[in-house]
Amino acid sequence: MIPAGTYRLGPGNATLLVRTRRGGAAAKAGHDLDLHVGAWEATLETGEDADSTRLELAADPTSLRVQSATGGMQALGDEDEANIHQTIDEEVLKRRDIRFRSTHVERDGERLRVEGELTLAGATRPVAFDLQAGDDGALAARAVVTQTRWGMKPYSALFGALKVLDDVEVVFDGRLEAR
Repeated sequence: MIPAGTYRLGPGNATLLVRTRRGGAAAKAGHDLDLHVGAWEATLETGEDADSTRLELAADPTSLRVQSATGGMQALGDEDEANIHQTIDEEVLKRRDIRFRSTHVERDGERLRVEGELTLAGATRPVAFDLQAGDDGALAARAVVTQTRWGMKPYSALFGALKVLDDVEVVFDGRLEAR
C-alpha cells in the first residue's frame, strides 16, 4: 500500500514514455517508436482512503524525443528524428498543453484504479488506468490513448500506406519520494 503523503514525480525519479506502433501496407518501411517525455511533473496525494487520493500531471508537448526506434528498412538518422519531432510539435500535438487530473480513485491492495480527465491537443476526455505500487516504492502504470478520441489525426505517409496506429500506449515507471 502507498503510505499517506504527497509525492512529486518527474524525470528525476520516473520515466514517461509514449509508444507508437506502425500499420498500413507499407508498415515495413516505418518504425515503432518509444518517445521519451523529457519535461513533465506529477503530484500524487494519498490519504487514508481512496476518496482522498489525487493525481495530477502536466507535460510539455514539445519535450517528446525519440528514445528508440525498431523495425523499418533502415535506422533513423538525426534528420529523421528532427522531422519526427517537428511533426509531433506542429501537426500532432500542436504545442498544446498535456494535463491529467484524477476525478476518482479506487484502491485494490497494491493497485490504484485511477479515472480522470486528460487534456491533449486542446481536447479533454476521460481516461482510466491502473497504477501499481511495489513494496520498494516502485510505481508503474500503462494507459492506452486513442488519438482520434482527442480529435488528433494519426500521422500517415505514402498516401496512407504507412501510418501510426490510432492507439498509442503511455508508459510510466517511477519511484515514490516524499515531498
